[in-house]
Amino acid sequence: MSKVCQITGKKPRKGRTYCVRGIAKKKKGIGLNITGKSKRRFTPNLKKKRLWFAEENRFISLRICTNAMRTLDKKQNLAEVVRDLRAKGHKV
Repeated sequence: MSKVCQITGKKPRKGRTYCVRGIAKKKKGIGLNITGKSKRRFTPNLKKKRLWFAEENRFISLRICTNAMRTLDKKQNLAEVVRDLRAKGHKV
């Protein structure tokens, strides 16, 4: 299963971790040097959430990020979100 939020469309992003060696200049050192770079992924914080859909009188399971949970609580109506998902071709 892909790591994509069904509501916001957030996906994993690419990034790097840096290996650093040395003592910082503000600690009276000669400075920090990057000695290695390795690739990593920043993944969205996905949760499987069961939401009550009152229009169809049933529960709906969505795989959404925590940011999408906050927007559902704050602004949007669940019926609008389900309508958009079905228009995109997702099975809900």
